Amino acid sequence: MAIGIVAVQGAFLEHEKILDRLGIEYAELRQKSDLDREYDGLILPGGESTVQGKLLKELDMFDTLRGWIAADMPVLATCAGMILLAEKLSNDDKEYFRSIPMTVRRNAYGRQVGSFHTAAAFGDKGVIPMTFIRAPFVESAAPEAEILSVVDGNIVGVRYKNQIALAFHPELDDDLTVHQAFIGMI
Repeated sequence: MAIGIVAVQGAFLEHEKILDRLGIEYAELRQKSDLDREYDGLILPGGESTVQGKLLKELDMFDTLRGWIAADMPVLATCAGMILLAEKLSNDDKEYFRSIPMTVRRNAYGRQVGSFHTAAAFGDKGVIPMTFIRAPFVESAAPEAEILSVVDGNIVGVRYKNQIALAFHPELDDDLTVHQAFIGMI
């Protein structure tokens, strides 16, 4: 099993550390030639969604990744990754992969000072720690999108087909639940 981690910007190293702990092979996806190999899953890390989207297009990686997602490759998307997968952004006119029927609000919790840590339920896996940094949240999701997590009345985790999109950063906590659930989908 090998996971491709988008590594053009953002918190990709933290995901690598989690996969190391789980004994899972991975590769950083930094340029188009990195997409020439077969992967079993894809991680879209937190970071700056506008920069990631721009770089993926400039590096000619965007269409290949969109094809993988459309072909139901398992995807774990955190924070900025959630924005990249959203069908619609309520406070931005940018469009990226548009693969999950949901409307997401960028920077929904405000600026960096609005960042916080909490614990909440993650699907049927129990309560897990959650770190939010300039996080989005889901304003609405289609009925076929499973709601995995809600914090303070806001949807912060969804699963749609083989995609898990989270507003928080599981890679910043010691808990392995999210990554184990992602690996379990593969």
